[in-house]
Amino acid sequence: MAAYTAGSNARRLWQVVQWIGLAATLALLGGLVVRPTISLAVLWNIIIPLIPATLLVSPMLWRNSCPLATLNQLTNRPGRRSAPRARLEVTTAILGILLLAVLVPARRFLFNTDGPVLAATIVLVAIVALLMGATFDMKAGFCNAFCPILPVERLYGQSPLLRIGNARCPTCTHCSSACIDLSAHKSIPRLLGRTRASSAWLRTPFGLFSAAFPGFVLAYFMAIDASPASAGAIYLGALMLAGASYLFVALAVRALDLPSTRVLPTLAALAAGLYYWFAAPSMAETLGVSGTGGLLLRTTALALVIAWWWNAQRSGSLALRPAPRTPTGGAPPSKKPDRGEA
Repeated sequence: MAAYTAGSNARRLWQVVQWIGLAATLALLGGLVVRPTISLAVLWNIIIPLIPATLLVSPMLWRNSCPLATLNQLTNRPGRRSAPRARLEVTTAILGILLLAVLVPARRFLFNTDGPVLAATIVLVAIVALLMGATFDMKAGFCNAFCPILPVERLYGQSPLLRIGNARCPTCTHCSSACIDLSAHKSIPRLLGRTRASSAWLRTPFGLFSAAFPGFVLAYFMAIDASPASAGAIYLGALMLAGASYLFVALAVRALDLPSTRVLPTLAALAAGLYYWFAAPSMAETLGVSGTGGLLLRTTALALVIAWWWNAQRSGSLALRPAPRTPTGGAPPSKKPDRGEA
């Protein structure tokens, strides 16, 4: 089935945004080397905090504009390469989650304070995006595989508030399964498969990530910036809180027989809420609006999270309803597929 794609005018507008994003990334790389203090503050306290909010509104806001995705596309020749096999997709997804688990705590002992090292790391990831684009069809090699943001995109983007078309793929080549661009609502169900009908989803890589993620977010904000000698302690703290988060969720799901359609949106909202509760004051300080401005930012972000969670719960309640039956008790009548869904 065709993906819900942006119109030609919208695609041209997104292409402008994509090139602006690349130019801004180059400027950022230069700033991280020449003026690291201000560049780090702008990146970590303004640019990065905007991404979770865009994912809640629609993951396509970020996926249509991500500079790494643009680089992945530069070396891509659609249809000339095969998509990775199912086993390789699982492996790369696990590697993406592990990459996220390595990079985020590293902010506390390296990336938050060392601009040149962060710039070198961004360049390294950009090279990987280029190579994966040259190797695999469309987004199969990086955006839907190795990208460390992908699991967060899936978690926060599972019930978008707005429907925005895919500006990167005029036609779907089926380069990978469970693609967010094809259908954000159905990406996680396709990824989890039959496991989502029971607590078995907790044993999948994405299930483990989702249940551990609120604790992982909390662990980052409980730590403080320190020297590289503190790396072991920082990773241990992240592992302990992420593990405690997973254990609590697993026990609650099994004890209360909670469906994944209820739990996954709640985990996303909890992680996003924790993030903005702690990040809002730093955002306000960097923007020069501390005090009342910080309270306003925090309130606005939490209002967005609550609105998103409510919308996701309503969508989940629809998914939980039994299938309608015909007056004779047979299967429900077929309906025409939604062109915007997978």
